[in-house]
Amino acid sequence: MYKTRVGDAIAGEKLLLGYVETDPSRRYGRYRDILGKGATKTVYKAFDEFLGMEVAWNQVRLNDVFGSPEELQRLYSEVHLLKNLDHRSIMQLNTSWIDVDRRTFNFITEMFTSGSLREYRQRYKQVNIGAIKNWARQILEGLDYLHTHDPPVIHRDLKCDNIFVNGHLGQVKIGDLGLAAILHGTHHAHSVIGTPEFMAPELYEEEYDELVDVYSFGMCVLEMLTSEYPYSECSNPAQIYKKVTSGKLPEAFYGITDAEAQRFIGRCLQNATKRPSAQ
Repeated sequence: MYKTRVGDAIAGEKLLLGYVETDPSRRYGRYRDILGKGATKTVYKAFDEFLGMEVAWNQVRLNDVFGSPEELQRLYSEVHLLKNLDHRSIMQLNTSWIDVDRRTFNFITEMFTSGSLREYRQRYKQVNIGAIKNWARQILEGLDYLHTHDPPVIHRDLKCDNIFVNGHLGQVKIGDLGLAAILHGTHHAHSVIGTPEFMAPELYEEEYDELVDVYSFGMCVLEMLTSEYPYSECSNPAQIYKKVTSGKLPEAFYGITDAEAQRFIGRCLQNATKRPSAQ
């Protein structure tokens, strides 16, 4: 009883500091400021008192997720994966817990000062090819780490929305691993999942490996270069599916003026049998 009262008192004091809530260990305090919002997840600004640094507090309302077991499974997959990954180009996870009273699932990750790479590219229109190469190299290093992990990890939903930026460092990191599949034994995965504009043709055939991420990476570089979403000329997923499965590249590809960059992207978008690895 005494410990509970002391704990409540400490929590009360921390709320006076401007926190909306704290984690069970009292190490992290959440603010009201929203950094990002998805279908089931809201990301808030928070503070790590141990290290004296800002972090991201990811919160999922379990009432929203329990209606869909798949969403809950995705969430647990993401957290489990992130806990076991350690690379400078992969988003870092600090801790996670369930708040029974608030019916929320929470996890703390590093905070990115500049949002997603898509937002960043739209904010800064004038970007030199050297910067694009720098971002691309970092993403490839992250993909190579995932693909050579034991067991290998496929992201399956790589896009500029899922790559995050610390603009003051020129640093990009791969995040949102909720759709990732760990490949066991056969090294082949068997489910159609992802974002149509970035999905490799073989994903639709439900027989694919980690090279689907290299295809998606190619589409990311295309967007980085042109600031255009791949297949923006299509008005629905069915049209995208038709183009992708028949091997037709996005119109934006033909608008790339740098011949070397166009060749590089073309290699990433080749048939899986000819597509190079991230390495």
